[in-house]
Amino acid sequence: MNTVELQFATELHDDAACGAAFVLAHVSDLHLSSLEGINPGALLDKRIFGYLSWRLRRRHEHRSEVLDALRADLQAQHPDHIAVTGDLTHLGLPREFDQAATWLARLGAPQDITLVPGNHDAYVAEPWGETFVRWSAYMAGDGGGVTTGSDDLFPSLRIRRQVALIGLSTATPSAPFLATGRLGERQLRRLDRMLEQTAGSGLFRVVLLHHPPAAHTVRWRKSLLDGAALRDVLARRGAELVLHGHGHFSAATYLDAARRRNLAIGVPSASAIGKNVERCATYHVYRIERGETGWRLRVSVRVYSLDRGRFVAEDGRRLRQALAAAPT
Repeated sequence: MNTVELQFATELHDDAACGAAFVLAHVSDLHLSSLEGINPGALLDKRIFGYLSWRLRRRHEHRSEVLDALRADLQAQHPDHIAVTGDLTHLGLPREFDQAATWLARLGAPQDITLVPGNHDAYVAEPWGETFVRWSAYMAGDGGGVTTGSDDLFPSLRIRRQVALIGLSTATPSAPFLATGRLGERQLRRLDRMLEQTAGSGLFRVVLLHHPPAAHTVRWRKSLLDGAALRDVLARRGAELVLHGHGHFSAATYLDAARRRNLAIGVPSASAIGKNVERCATYHVYRIERGETGWRLRVSVRVYSLDRGRFVAEDGRRLRQALAAAPT
């Protein structure tokens, strides 16, 4: 159980056996909405600090032309499924949820995209019916009905061929200057059962969340506050792959380092032009297939080229470096 052979590939279509594999694309931290013309009355709380950050920095960093190139490149890669791990908005305003819903609809159908929220999407408390309900079709598990809040949705479970996609929500409002996340005991208990059941079915389990599950990946003010409890569940039940965003840089580690199990990989923002190559817009494509001795996982990295105005293949060196630097 949980034996995964990890390889790096430069191109998605460089394997004659790719037709037998399940291809999963992972994007995160899109920050795709515009705050131009915002009503000042919407900025009477923590949002004023986020708005100033957007005015001074983020609106120059997260670019609409990169998002256009991202959507075009994703569609050209023809993945079987797309995972989106949060922060589609800047301030979690209702109109931003509408803008993000429009973008998602252009990207693909809800059954082909699994979404979990990020801390920016829950910047402050807002009614469910004015915000997350716009995305509920992308967040709900298989057979999900009408929902009235995240407690009804998460953990979500979607099974696509041999892959179980398990979505978690770490999105919770936090104090000014904090970007922490939390799962809560109820979600962790349900995750424990879900991992056990899907392992019994012989599925490749992909856990999706916004905040990094490993300790010390980001500073405390941006951390997952009950990350240790999540790592305990994963150590007990196992997961073949854990995908996250939030840090806006490449991250890779084994949460169970001693046995090289529970591989966790973080992706940079998919919309940022970045001040350096380490933070330039990136997304990952995973090819998942069953081998003779366990699961085979191949990852290819797509990076936005400022010169070409499109996403191109990268050799995965940032992920290799992150994995090599991880504790063992």
